[in-house]
Amino acid sequence: MGKEVVLTGLRSNAEFHLGNYLGAILPMVELQKKHAGQYQLNMFIPDLHSFTMPIDHGKLYEQTHQNLKVFVAAGLDIDQPDTFIYRQSYIPAHSELTWILSCFSNIGELSRMTQFKEKAQTFTEFIGTEEFNPTKGKDMTGIRRQPISSGLFIYPVLMAADILLYGAKWVPVGEDQRQHVEFTRDLAIRMNNKFGDLFIPPEDNAKQMEFAGRSEPVRIRSLRNPEKKMSKSIEDPAGTIVLSDRPEEATQKVLSATTDSAGVINYNWEKQPGIANLLQILALLSEKSQDEVNAQWVGKSSYNELKSSVAEIVNNFLADLQEKVANVNDEVMMKKLRDDEVAMSKIADGTLQRVQIAVGLRPKAPQASQ
Repeated sequence: MGKEVVLTGLRSNAEFHLGNYLGAILPMVELQKKHAGQYQLNMFIPDLHSFTMPIDHGKLYEQTHQNLKVFVAAGLDIDQPDTFIYRQSYIPAHSELTWILSCFSNIGELSRMTQFKEKAQTFTEFIGTEEFNPTKGKDMTGIRRQPISSGLFIYPVLMAADILLYGAKWVPVGEDQRQHVEFTRDLAIRMNNKFGDLFIPPEDNAKQMEFAGRSEPVRIRSLRNPEKKMSKSIEDPAGTIVLSDRPEEATQKVLSATTDSAGVINYNWEKQPGIANLLQILALLSEKSQDEVNAQWVGKSSYNELKSSVAEIVNNFLADLQEKVANVNDEVMMKKLRDDEVAMSKIADGTLQRVQIAVGLRPKAPQASQ
């Protein structure tokens, strides 16, 4: 690998929503275009991550490929020679390195992970309710009393393995994942101090943000509860625009968005998060700067007019994207996937072997005869 590696992952266990598209998919496509030929881009599918929360296992395999098609429809160029797409579970080195790294990780640092606390709380709030039903009508007996998965707790170690196997220096992530990148960096340095130069640590978060070209990550809020980010539809169906929503359905969600009683439009996340969220969506989908959109709307009093404008642009966006997804060539995409998994397996296996030798699981290479 002569070029520096940029790594990011595609969720598998649920459909993408508008927040995923604007906060992760679009920035990654833009990053590929900006740095084409300069970096190696690993666009992997973290299907093993899916098990940290209850899911419909019968749909996981197909959902994995559907989500990949969304990336292609959004503009990801899979013909770019330095771009690689691969499924995490098809490369066993991810799982074995996770176990080894977990034995050098501390319970204290894992228990401090903010996302673990938040997801565990979300699971507690929704488990056993009619709304939280990942099996979609199937028997929920047993699931209602299911304890928090240990996989949710150990997940940052798996993410560290995903990064370190390929020497990825650049890991563009959302705000909720930055702590995991720092954990990966700390773990890599810890292992290097103990065993020598095993890993290339990812850059720190300040440099990651600079590389991604933005001072703050995009965080689209729920349309019904703008204090929280947009989330999976099983958790927040009325506040989440799923990319497979019918355009007219998404229109109604926007028109029903929670705002406030101030009576004047301002871009203020603390005092008017619902309005600020709508202005942010409008700017991103219209490909205008936030300042341009704010100049057009701030000071006006008609919330309905703003909602109508956002609803229209969301409607048009979904109709266009869904048509592009339907036109993605499955055969071409799957061939690319299989070919890249062969190439990435060689790199991952090489890293794993170095680690196995360092920790004593494999013999060191014999010394050359004198």
